[in-house]
Amino acid sequence: MAFHSDDVYYMNLAIEEAKKGQFTARPNPIVGCILVKNNLIIGRGFHPQTGLSHAEVFALQDAQNCGADVQGATAYVTLEPCSHTGRTPPCADALIRSGVSKVVVACLDANPLVSGRGVHRLEQAGIEVVVGVCEQAAHELNRGFLKAMQTGKPYVRLKMAMSLDGRIAMQDGESKWITGAEAREDVQLLRAKSGAIITGSGTIIADNPALSVRSSRLGVPMDNIVQPKVAILDRRGRLHANSPYQVFDRADTMIWREGLDELLDELAMSECRDVLVEAGGGLAGAFIAQDLVDELIIYQAPCILGSGAKAGFELTLERLSAQKRFDLVEYQKIGQDLKIVLRRS
Repeated sequence: MAFHSDDVYYMNLAIEEAKKGQFTARPNPIVGCILVKNNLIIGRGFHPQTGLSHAEVFALQDAQNCGADVQGATAYVTLEPCSHTGRTPPCADALIRSGVSKVVVACLDANPLVSGRGVHRLEQAGIEVVVGVCEQAAHELNRGFLKAMQTGKPYVRLKMAMSLDGRIAMQDGESKWITGAEAREDVQLLRAKSGAIITGSGTIIADNPALSVRSSRLGVPMDNIVQPKVAILDRRGRLHANSPYQVFDRADTMIWREGLDELLDELAMSECRDVLVEAGGGLAGAFIAQDLVDELIIYQAPCILGSGAKAGFELTLERLSAQKRFDLVEYQKIGQDLKIVLRRS
């Protein structure tokens, strides 16, 4: 469907506004709102944090603070305005009370409490509603939230740093560092977007990683970022809550001894809607073998480690027809490394 160029322009601005909350809004969705009247922007807002007002309310407050009259304005919202009362009142009602004449929505909310109801409530109030402007870009903002609402499962990203020949460590486990500082900084962004990080006990014992967000380059105060929960798969019972590793300095670190699918269910129940897997070849291979990976992120260094080094994915496939295929969606050079983003076909 072709949309008016003005609607596309302003929705793109709303998407950029939404990104201001991308590291702080979880487990809530990332949402932005722009208010426009007579081709002038009169209000902007985004959802910054759970428990605070939603993007629409912040945009309306911004317009009020600027002395702007919202009556007859158009609201551009990246996600369907909510129609139910949660921690905050319904945003659809706030828009109705404000007197806007038109609401442009990028993406419908997959939450069964909301989906379609927000649009219906606006239309019942006589407000013109347009849905689907920049839908794909808006969907990208909330892949985890939307999947969790639709399926009850989190969106799983698996990150790997490897050589040109697909190796992640030398035979003795040495792996620091295959990729450069720029790639490692980019991983901080992935962690900051994640509700949980899954790793294996072998990685904890070998590397003692903190698995925390510690970058000062994310554009928001570190205190505003909720650290992702760490979930450690430990079926051999090698770890306990008092084990001398960095991750156990945090009270919410989880040791898991059951299946991967059950772990994802458990994390979803804890509102961890975006999950990042940072693990060795065994656990990474298990996630791939069980078709649990939605997105594969490879940081590939321009080096060769040789056949004696450890493989990135430990799984055995008997036939070419059994191959695990992904679609290439993005690639970019980061420092001297190549970042490749793939999604399950």
